[in-house]
Formats: sequence, structure tokens, C-alpha cells
Amino acid sequence: MSESEPSIIEKQEEKKDDNCQNDDNEGNHGKNQSLDEQARLLYRGEALAPMVRASTTPLRSLALKYGADLVYTEELIDRAISNTHRVVNDELGTIDYLKDLTGISAKQKRKMDKIGGAPVILRIDPKLERGKLVCQLGTGEANLALQAALHVHQDVDAFDINMGCPKKFSVSGGMGSALLSDPDRASDIIKTLRRNLKVPVSAKIRLLKDTKSTLDFLNALVGAGAQAIAVHGRRVGDEAMNPADWDSLKEVVSLFKSKHTDIPMLLNGDFYTRDEWVNMQEATGASGVLLGRPALYNTSLFKKPNDGMKGPFGYDSPLLLSKTTVVQDYLQEAIRYSGNHKNIKYVVCEMMNHRRTPTPRVRHMPINYLPEQTIASVCNCRSLEDLCKLWHVDYNGASKDAKTALNSQHQQAGEHVYKDSYFLKDQTQSDEKPSKRTKLECTSTAAE
Repeated sequence: MSESEPSIIEKQEEKKDDNCQNDDNEGNHGKNQSLDEQARLLYRGEALAPMVRASTTPLRSLALKYGADLVYTEELIDRAISNTHRVVNDELGTIDYLKDLTGISAKQKRKMDKIGGAPVILRIDPKLERGKLVCQLGTGEANLALQAALHVHQDVDAFDINMGCPKKFSVSGGMGSALLSDPDRASDIIKTLRRNLKVPVSAKIRLLKDTKSTLDFLNALVGAGAQAIAVHGRRVGDEAMNPADWDSLKEVVSLFKSKHTDIPMLLNGDFYTRDEWVNMQEATGASGVLLGRPALYNTSLFKKPNDGMKGPFGYDSPLLLSKTTVVQDYLQEAIRYSGNHKNIKYVVCEMMNHRRTPTPRVRHMPINYLPEQTIASVCNCRSLEDLCKLWHVDYNGASKDAKTALNSQHQQAGEHVYKDSYFLKDQTQSDEKPSKRTKLECTSTAAE
């Protein structure tokens, strides 16, 4: 970037700030706090991890209501979020970023009309999420990351760069874990955002091949200006069904914190009980934990003990609600925020299975619902009302806020393309032949 560009960016920010409502400028953008201090106050405690399709408004709001200290959006691709326009949704009390349909073909427009118009790429509840929302970007280029960040910066409290996703889509686009092998490009993204934004910037990574490589990469990010880091305890290529490498994670975090005492660091990877992450935090000096799959298994994992309440807080923690109650609460939030029923189905199905649960954990984590509440029956639902009927949630007797959503004509939020067979095939395969899960379980049992 040339030296003249920052002044242009500053003018763009001032123009955007002038157009924002006054209450949109409040929150964690503390005028009397340095960005480093803002980061230390934000990146601590228990957080909902960024999960594609899952970490949309309904699950974020449920996590916060259960006790989460902060929440991440799902990964938002830089070009996708830049190609939106901001709308204040007075009916829902949300800020919506709708896909810009300018220039689309007639065929695409007809398709959009069938689903109610421009899709909502990001929906934010400023009343609930202000001071607690981290926007995660999927990006591989500094200029695209900056363009996306400037587009939504007034409505979020920080930006996180996804540097850990190993999926082909991310890696082929130079995003996600592709950045782990390109520290110069990763650092350039962080440096560019830090130079031009007035909110904290962080990164979420995976373990590299060894501790030294991981620390070298982390030190490069901190040198570029990263104000917080989250580390997932797996490497690229590691199977989700195998436990995260807590020994390596513990070593990396402990060594990093011994050098960078003021940089918040969040643990990530297989922390299915409160006792586990509390013990790891105490052993490493980590600031908090990111909960992804564990939060899908039971979102009430975020519930905190009252003063004087004694544990243990393990698999049978007295803090946990039943999984049925969690699904029902989630559906209430889906009604409240007019969630797209396909996305809601996806999250409910994720709550109901152990597809990516580490094999040694499965026996400790039962999945018990009524006989009619199966993944197949969820997949057969064709509307949010169908889902509510299956789970005995009073769709028509929803709360006042939810009724507003039901009666409004605005777009539904958060639709991603996936097929029901994504979940159903696992059940079919398990009936026909031993799966990789079955083989691993047999190996695990034999070793005990």
C-alpha cells in the first residue's frame, strides 16, 4: 500500500460513521481505551467458535443467553460480504447485510425472487451482541480483507482471520490453512487491517508440524499486529474422530504466553466439559476457550456456575440442560431471527449426531430423543413450522419478538447449499458396512 492510501481509508471510515445511527457506534469501540486493551477485554472467557452454517444469529444469541462471553460469526468470505448492502431491520431490531443483486442475470433474479429476494449474508442483533461480536473473515488477500472489513466495521467489535480451515474451497482460494504455509501473506493481511481499522484484529490457526513452526508463525502474526490468537489443537489432515493433540497445544500456548503475556490466547479443540478447559487454562495461562463441536452437542455448556457452586463440571455437569431443551430453545431463537429453515435443519442435525466427535468421547455423550425425533424426520421437515411441530415448540404461540418475525415479509437469514443426504448417508452406510468410525471404535476398545 502506498503512503497516501491510509488517508483515503480514513475518509471512507468517517463517511460511513456519519451515516450510522448513534447507537450503532456504541459498544466495545471504547473511545478511552487502546485497541490492545479492547482486545484484552473482549477475547477472554468462553466463546462460540466460528462454524459455517451454524454460527448465525440464532445459535449466537442462544450461546449468549446461556452465558457465552463472546461469539464469532460464521466464516464470511471477503468478496461475499463486500458485495452486500446494509439495511436496518426495524421489525427484528437487527442490522442486515443483504446480497447486492445489481448486475445479476434474469435467471438468477428469478431464483432470488423465489426465495423472497436478496439473501441475508449477515444478520446482527446490536442490542444483544454489541461488545461481544467477532466477525471472522475468509480471505487470502490483504486488499480484499480490508474492503470487507471496512464494509461492516461499524457493526462488529473485532475481526478474526481464518487461518485454519483445511477445506478444499478455502485452500484453493488461498484462504484458511493455506495461509499457514505463507507467513508473509498472512502477516500482510493482519498488518493491513491493523493499520486501517479502529477495532481489534485476531487470527485463528491450527497447529503446524511442530512446536517451533507453530510459535514462529504466531510470532510473525504478533509482529504484524495481531492482538489475539486462537489455536486449534489439530494439524491439517488430522481426522476429527481422533482426539485433538492437547499435549502440543499445551506446550505451544504455555511457551507463547510466557513471551507474550498481554496477548489474549484462546484454546480450541475437543473441550467438551468445563473442568477440562478450566484446567487447561490454569496450566497454560490461556485467556479463554473457543467452543465449536462441543457447543453443538450441548449449547448449554456455556452456563456458568454460581458463586460457591461446586463441581465437578464434567459430562454430567449439573449446569447442563437436556439436549431436547437445547434444541427447543434453539428453535425459539430461529423463529425470533427468521432463520432459514434449511440452515436450522442443518444445525439441529449437527446437534443430533456424532459424525465428528472424537471416538473415545462418544460413549460419554449419549444422544437420546423421542423415537420420532430422528435425523431422517428432521430432514423430512420442509419449513420451520414443521421443525417446531416435531420438537413440540409452539410455533404460533411464540414470543412477541418471534411473532414480529413470523408476521414480517423480510428475507430469511443464512441459507447455504447442502443436501439432506449429507446427514442421511452416514446412517445408510452404517447399516450396510462398517464405517471408519466403527473401525476406530473397535481399535479403541481393543486398546483399553
